[in-house]
Amino acid sequence: MTFRPVRSESIAKPAQEGAGVNLHRAFGFGDPKDSDPFLMLDDFRNDNPKDYMAGFPWHPHRGIETITYVLEGKVEHKDSIGNQGDLLSGDVQWMTAGSGIMHQEMPSGNSKGLMHGFQLWANLPSDQKLVAPRYQDISSKDLTILEDDDGSKIKIIVGDYMGVEGPVDGIACEPQYLDIYIPPQTNKLIQVDTYKNTFAYVFEGSANFEYASDPIGVLVEKEINGREFNIRDMSGNRTLIRFDTGDSISILSGEHGVRFLLVSGKPIREPVAWHGPIVMNTREELMQAFSELQNGTFIK
Repeated sequence: MTFRPVRSESIAKPAQEGAGVNLHRAFGFGDPKDSDPFLMLDDFRNDNPKDYMAGFPWHPHRGIETITYVLEGKVEHKDSIGNQGDLLSGDVQWMTAGSGIMHQEMPSGNSKGLMHGFQLWANLPSDQKLVAPRYQDISSKDLTILEDDDGSKIKIIVGDYMGVEGPVDGIACEPQYLDIYIPPQTNKLIQVDTYKNTFAYVFEGSANFEYASDPIGVLVEKEINGREFNIRDMSGNRTLIRFDTGDSISILSGEHGVRFLLVSGKPIREPVAWHGPIVMNTREELMQAFSELQNGTFIK
C-alpha cells in the first residue's frame, strides 16, 4: 500500500461566467497538464438568486465533455439538436460535446433560493474530438451510496469503487467521480488507481488529506472529547487538493466532518489548443471551429 502525498493545495477563486453567474473556480484556464484529463472545475454555490438567475445562455462546446452535478436547486438545459430537461437536486448530466453542440443551462434555486452544484470539464482524446454529441442524464435515485460502519458515505457517480460501478459509462479517460462524506474526527482510507491524476475538492467541513503519508504534519494540537486531535493541517471549504501517485488516500476528518468530491482520470497526454468552450489539439483546428461558428456549419 502506497499513500498518496499531497502535491499542491489551492483555494477556489471567485469568477463570473455566463450572463453574470457568480461562482468559484477551483481550477481552469491554466496549464492543462496540471489536471489532465480534466480542464476546469467550477463551484456554483449561491443563496442569492441575483447571483445566478441570468444563467448560461446559448453557447457552443466542441472537443470536451461537461459534467454537471446538482446538489441543490434546478438546472434547466436545452440544446441545438432538440434535447431538453431539468437537472434536480442530486442529479448528474455527463454531456459529450464531441463534434459540436450549442446549449444553454439556466439555474433556479430551491424553496430557500439556494443554488449549489458543480461543473467539471473533461478533455477528449484526438480520436474522439469529433464524435457525435451524447448525453447521459442520471437521476439521483440511480446513484449508489455506500455506507460504512464508521458513518461515512460514498456516492458513486462514475467509475468503480469497491466493486460497485457508477451509472455513467463509455468515457475515454476512464474516470472515477465520488461524492464522499466522512463524519467528525474519523480516519478513512480511500483506494484509488495508482497512476490516474487525482484531486479532491472540499465543499463542507475540513480534513487532513495526508494523515498517514505525512506523520510529521499531523502533530497533536488539541484534545476533543478525550481524544487527541490534529487541527493545524486541515483543508477546509473550497480547497482543491492535488495528489501525487499512490494507491490510497488516508484522510482524517475535522471536528465537523468533511464532504468532498474525489475525482481521478487517465491522462490523455496530447497537445491542447483551448479557447473558451472549445478545446482542440492544434491552433488550426481551433481556428476552424470558430470559423464554422461564424459561417453556420458548426453543428454537424
